[in-house]
Amino acid sequence: MPELPDVSVYVEAIRARVAGHELVRTIVKSPFLLRSTAPPIAATAGRKVVEVRRVGKQIAIGVEGDFWIVLHLMIAGRLHWKPSQPKLGSRNILVAFEFDNGWLWLTEAGTQRRAALRVVEGEAGLESLTAGGIEPLDASVDQFAAALRSSNHTLKRSLTDPHIFSGIGNAYSDEILHRAQLSPIAMTQKLTDDEVSRLYEATRAILVEWIDRLRAESDGEFPEKVTAFRPEMAVHGRYGKPCPRCGAKVQRIRYASNETNYCARCQTGGRLLADRALSRLLHEDWPRTLDELEALKKR
Repeated sequence: MPELPDVSVYVEAIRARVAGHELVRTIVKSPFLLRSTAPPIAATAGRKVVEVRRVGKQIAIGVEGDFWIVLHLMIAGRLHWKPSQPKLGSRNILVAFEFDNGWLWLTEAGTQRRAALRVVEGEAGLESLTAGGIEPLDASVDQFAAALRSSNHTLKRSLTDPHIFSGIGNAYSDEILHRAQLSPIAMTQKLTDDEVSRLYEATRAILVEWIDRLRAESDGEFPEKVTAFRPEMAVHGRYGKPCPRCGAKVQRIRYASNETNYCARCQTGGRLLADRALSRLLHEDWPRTLDELEALKKR
């Protein structure tokens, strides 16, 4: 799922192309995409774009009349831009926006349709689509600490909870925790002030670094290579590969369709975190440390 850095770069690219231009029409191809009926999508036609902004992991395009078109890409949704009309017969195209200077369209890979399009009116309408989490790049360390400690959850859960922090998901939470050298299962209300400060600095650093990296990668072109798995990442999606800090193999916790990646040596004092599926299978044979894991592999 595109997260804060990816969505920020999408917003910049869309703003650079459509701000001040007229939205001629919107062609909704999938009946499952449109999640609102009032105001109708037709109300946005023939109006100029006045603003494009990020709302959590969503992209909001504001047009004259204080109407907002809000897109949530979910896991597999991706945006595309060209001056000419795309082939609208493609089954992967869910919606296409015709502007007076080009076309923006949304595709979604696979058969599950999770992406969403809504039309709302005014700031109140936009606010109704937020989960209430603070913006991590706008917060002071005290505001960050207060949000983090507002409930006692694991760090992984808290960082990815949109009610606590806006825009952080599975991929960048792994990178943040690795940078801060903190366990994904550490409990938020048990963190020391120093650990909270490290997490705050790591959060800001990782998000800014990746915004800058993705912006440089697109180099003025529309971003087409949006993915949660990048070779430059330290741990996310790098199970079994060496940690760039210490060289130990990156470990993982798998749950449902998600995966948390971490370095046991850097983040958990060498202790392996129980993978729910494997630990249930191995019971007492589940290795507790990296040394035990390596010994198990040699049997």
